[in-house]
Amino acid sequence: MTTKGDPATRSGAPPVAARTGSPDAAEAAPGTTADGLPAALTGLRAAIGAARFPLALPSAEPARRTASALADQLDDYLLPRLARLDAPLLVVVGGSTGAGKSTLVNSLVQARVSAAGVLRPTTRSPVLVCNPADSAWFRQGELLPGLTRTTQPSEDPRSLHLVTAPALPAGLAFLDAPDIDSVVDANRALAGQLLAAADLWLFVTTAARYADAVPWELLRSARARGAAIAMVLDRVPPEAADEIAAHLSEMLAAQDLGAAPLFVLPETWVDGQGLLPNKVTAPLSAWFSRLAADAEARAAVVRQTLDGALASLYPTVEALAEAADEQVAAADALDERVRAAYRGAQRTVEEGLKDGRLLRGEVLARWQEFVGTGEFFRTLEARIGRVRDRVVAAMTGRPATPATELRNAIESQLVTLLRGVSSEAAEHAYTAWKAHPAGAGLLEPGLAHPSDDLSERAERLVRDWQRGVLELVKAEGGDRRFVARTAAYAVNATGLAVMIAVFASTAFIPTGLEVATGAGTTVAAQAVLQAIFGDQAVRTLANKARADLLDRVRALLDEEAARYLTRTDEARPGADAGAELHRAASRVEVARHRSGLAGGDGPGLPAPSGDRR
Repeated sequence: MTTKGDPATRSGAPPVAARTGSPDAAEAAPGTTADGLPAALTGLRAAIGAARFPLALPSAEPARRTASALADQLDDYLLPRLARLDAPLLVVVGGSTGAGKSTLVNSLVQARVSAAGVLRPTTRSPVLVCNPADSAWFRQGELLPGLTRTTQPSEDPRSLHLVTAPALPAGLAFLDAPDIDSVVDANRALAGQLLAAADLWLFVTTAARYADAVPWELLRSARARGAAIAMVLDRVPPEAADEIAAHLSEMLAAQDLGAAPLFVLPETWVDGQGLLPNKVTAPLSAWFSRLAADAEARAAVVRQTLDGALASLYPTVEALAEAADEQVAAADALDERVRAAYRGAQRTVEEGLKDGRLLRGEVLARWQEFVGTGEFFRTLEARIGRVRDRVVAAMTGRPATPATELRNAIESQLVTLLRGVSSEAAEHAYTAWKAHPAGAGLLEPGLAHPSDDLSERAERLVRDWQRGVLELVKAEGGDRRFVARTAAYAVNATGLAVMIAVFASTAFIPTGLEVATGAGTTVAAQAVLQAIFGDQAVRTLANKARADLLDRVRALLDEEAARYLTRTDEARPGADAGAELHRAASRVEVARHRSGLAGGDGPGLPAPSGDRR
């Protein structure tokens, strides 16, 4: 696991978790006393399990790997080890391909328990060797619970082959892990998982490969989380032993690993059982025997590695919380790009109702035909009070065809506008998402265009609005005499006048531009309405009809935008996932300090005795 600097303080976070620093000195949250560390870790495990990183951001894949590694470490090591601090010390033997790990394990336990050979990879499933007295602990499955226990070798990398060896001292167990640089992806992943579950890493490399990049990457990771490490330099030509050992020691010191015990094993032969000569492994066997016999030293190793792993959680989870916040921010940004595109479409419709553009062409021709322009404007010379009846009578006497054609022209003009703004909004939203790394992964070609049934829905919207206008005219007319005298056709005609007026201005007070654009149609529509209802009723009808149309348009555009927004809703992580990760990590950090694990002193790993070679 890698660590990052602490991000800025999260809004609303508890005082135990200032984002700008460690919460060491903060007040403990409830349940974070010394005996609350397992509970705090369980809460952190739940928060990590709930965190999702579905959007294709640069931080997403690293965050997913980090979350998986953290979950494995909690399940495989931290929680079971905290439950049993006195459990046997687990030594995970790791290293590069062909380093001789299995041969070394067999030699240390004086039995051929792990397959060794020239074919790679040799160790396909991990092998755990322990004293018979300790086998019950490892059989229970609390440690590495995701691995199936077997008593026979297996090709399944998710199985754990348990072997007992009486020659291995009680209190100590070896786990022969797959190669860290295996050509098999699953083996490499498992090797990393097993190393994270170790109380002690026994890292095996060779004279030919000790400077390889992959081992040093893992060693730096181990140092970052405070793991106890011992090194074995295998297959060293005797004549070059001092030079190579000195160089490796310099490299270890440069990486702050100078305190790691180093054992140098010379090139040698193996016996008929594939075991190294006793004199070659004797210094390492003696070192492990002393460690196994010293309960205090074993406990110190456990505490060192346990506290190192716990200490690394806070900065690592903080980086994870930051990645979770980036997911939410990206989802919000994608949503805003869509909403901006469809807000623009809504504004275009509103402007179209204000600037008179909808009165051009077919609508204007049908309106002039409907009201009879010459006759209508002659009536405007008389007082409105005297011409009311003449206007109504003229309108009620007209045949139905001009009214139908006008209604159809209005519908066609509005539908054309809605199709145009919907197409433009879809294209803008698509382009905006395509330019965003998270949006590009959510797109499909159909989103670049309006819904297939948009035209039908737009036509239905306009017809429903037209019916609504007629109902509005009826309701506003109420007990006015014109409704009783002129019957349904007057309502239809007046409704059409309302529709025409809505196309021109909000308050229906025509400007010079509107009169010029509409060739006087706004004045005509307003005069019809004033002749029947009066000035205040004109404003009421106009505002209500316009608001109704815009509400319907907004609902249509919202449905179109939802094609995008549902995709971010499905991918969006919980809005408080980052905050919950931060709070959970803070509770663990406070509980760690209160538990007494943090900074515990002890004898640590014993130093190698005698000549390390």
